[in-house]
Amino acid sequence: MGDAAIDLSLIGDLYRKYRDPLAEVRKAQREFLWETRGRMTPQLDDLEAEITYLLLRETRPETVMELGTFHGWSTTWILSALRDNGTGTLHSFDIVDNVLSNVPASLSEGRWHFHRGDVRRNLGEVPEGIGYLFVDAAHNARFARWYLAELFPRVAPGTPVSVHDVFHGRRALPLTEGAVVLAWLRRKAAEYLTVSRKRAPAPYTALLELREDLGLAEPVRDSTDNPMIFFRMPEH
Repeated sequence: MGDAAIDLSLIGDLYRKYRDPLAEVRKAQREFLWETRGRMTPQLDDLEAEITYLLLRETRPETVMELGTFHGWSTTWILSALRDNGTGTLHSFDIVDNVLSNVPASLSEGRWHFHRGDVRRNLGEVPEGIGYLFVDAAHNARFARWYLAELFPRVAPGTPVSVHDVFHGRRALPLTEGAVVLAWLRRKAAEYLTVSRKRAPAPYTALLELREDLGLAEPVRDSTDNPMIFFRMPEH
């Protein structure tokens, strides 16, 4: 993928390239969701989960950092990509450890490190050489300002980054994490991709049509907001 922009064209190409393994992961995640019913509240919607998987497959990072796990839905998508790559380690950070009882050993063994506690007090545990940064933790402006100042400078320019819960509507709400991150991206003149159903209905519909053509139309879960944004870390 090199330094190619994370845009709809790239994501379409990746859906075609990784169609078969993605179909297997979708099936496994659907079964996993059923098996963990009652103790799993999935956070990622289907498109944003699949895009995360596809970007990880294509970039093949050796080190991934996940900020926020909750019950482990995003964790298992990330670990599935690392397993299918045959390489890579995930470092997950959260103040709660619900994820530990949900992530199967077949995915976690040898490729996952969970760090419990407030990352703001555990910066020494942040790994070096982050090749993909996934952010889905506290969604307030204060926390966003913290990680923009303290965490993002540790990530090399060009690294893929995703931030969840930005576009549940047509615009990010004022005084939220999303508003802070979007303002920062504007100052950096950095572009981002979202397939949010409300913010970006045309890309959202285009991917639904592509997935139908590829035989991937059956939902894994029933939420369709897809509020995540994807971008490459701009120059510091």
